[in-house]
Amino acid sequence: MKFVVEGHCDERGSAEYNIALGQERAMSLQKALVTGGVPASSIRVISYGKEKPFCTESNEQCWQQNRRDHLRLDR
Repeated sequence: MKFVVEGHCDERGSAEYNIALGQERAMSLQKALVTGGVPASSIRVISYGKEKPFCTESNEQCWQQNRRDHLRLDR
């Protein structure tokens, strides 16, 4: 089984900053999965930064929802 860990951020900050932040966020989850026994070779990491928001309003509650990792099966 292979997995994709997607890193996401809120809309604040530059695109470059959010891509880097999303990458760090996703790599943290990857590290936790590997520590838990998932083979590193079965995990792919990608950062979407602020490009795929879960919530589109501009308020703290929405920003919190957008600062996330998303784990999905890789096809």
